[in-house]
Amino acid sequence: MNYKGVIIEESLENKDVLRGMATLSTRVERVVERHKTPYLKQWTLHTVEVPEDMADNTAEKISRALDSKHNDWYADFKNDKLHYIIFRDKIFKVDLKNPKYRDAMEYGISLGIPWYQLAFSSEIEEWKQ
Repeated sequence: MNYKGVIIEESLENKDVLRGMATLSTRVERVVERHKTPYLKQWTLHTVEVPEDMADNTAEKISRALDSKHNDWYADFKNDKLHYIIFRDKIFKVDLKNPKYRDAMEYGISLGIPWYQLAFSSEIEEWKQ
């Protein structure tokens, strides 16, 4: 089964990575203070589809393409089996049969990503306490 996810175009240092994926939809969202990206006025969110047999390779490409100047970005895609959470130079693969997000959330927070942007599951509530 193919993977679906969202990639924020402005998070990419190398936007060529988008060419290798099917874009299902695109929307532009105004950046507000809560987003914690004062260096941007808007985000361009691409909902993409990744073939199952290309998931590992695509995750690696996205990881290398994410902005190195502002290291507080991630992208993700998932199907009914796996959830890829992709940071610059670090990829987490979460088994959705027994999802454990704590490591990915802790890593994202260590980069300065607000916890509410990493709320992949109810684990975030347990972890915040």
